[in-house]
Amino acid sequence: MRGEFSLIDQFLGAFPRARVPVGPGDDCAVLAPSRGSLCVTTDAVVEDVHFTRAHFSPEDIGHKALAVNLSDLAAMGATPRWFLCALALPKDFSERELLRVARGMSALAREHRIALVGGNFTSARELSITITAAGELQRPALTRGGGRPGDLLYVSGTLGDARLGLIQLQAGQRRGPAILRQRRPVPRVALGRLASRFASAGMDVSDGLAQDLGHLCEASRVGAEVELTHLPMSRAVRVALGAEGALAGGEDYELLLAVPSGSTLAFERACARAGESVTCIGKLTRERHRVLKDATGRLIAPPPGFDHFRTSGR
Repeated sequence: MRGEFSLIDQFLGAFPRARVPVGPGDDCAVLAPSRGSLCVTTDAVVEDVHFTRAHFSPEDIGHKALAVNLSDLAAMGATPRWFLCALALPKDFSERELLRVARGMSALAREHRIALVGGNFTSARELSITITAAGELQRPALTRGGGRPGDLLYVSGTLGDARLGLIQLQAGQRRGPAILRQRRPVPRVALGRLASRFASAGMDVSDGLAQDLGHLCEASRVGAEVELTHLPMSRAVRVALGAEGALAGGEDYELLLAVPSGSTLAFERACARAGESVTCIGKLTRERHRVLKDATGRLIAPPPGFDHFRTSGR
């Protein structure tokens, strides 16, 4: 493998030139935000935690590294603008594989018009990619703490697909819709911007709906009632995991949104016009506990979600 600076040039070559006052090549990037606030997030994907090289192509890895950060921006209602990328590369990682990572990442970056403005390279025993992404807010940020009793709870898309995809990969399967959801999550950026006009609170579903709902309830100081029969699931997830399995599945990167009751009709109509799929699954309550009910009305204990320091796998 060539030296660090040659690798940087090769990686940057996969991305459009950033239109910023100072971009890659200096000690810092210099940005020129428009009016409004900046939203900044950072997240990492690490080999044998978020992916394995046996199951993910380099393009998958590059896509996922950026997608999980775009999902955070989406959850706040932000428009993606810039990102920094720090790569830790093992010695057996080839230049060809590095370029493929860049191609997977740059394809998603182009789709969302977010510019690479800097980063870092280092050597490591395992492959990891850490991204810091920034977006602009045209409205107040959609946070976890704005929910109120009586707000209705919505989730986008379907739940549990990424967990099923991981199970299928571990069982030796190589293709299928659920596996694609695991390898190539779709950040709901457009929905996040739309939701910021209506929702009182929101976050992305990265560690399982049950756990992430708990975070939203804690931040908003409310409880929640959820009907498991209302959870949106693909037929494959419904058969293989059921609602309780879908509740615990991480890495769906869908959005969980609380919408005041007076705004729900307008929100649903706006989503329909935009082609965004959302499902009402319950409501926020004054009592500060989560109530999960199955089809018979039986109460279900919230399953644990993913925890980096307590969970062996997603």
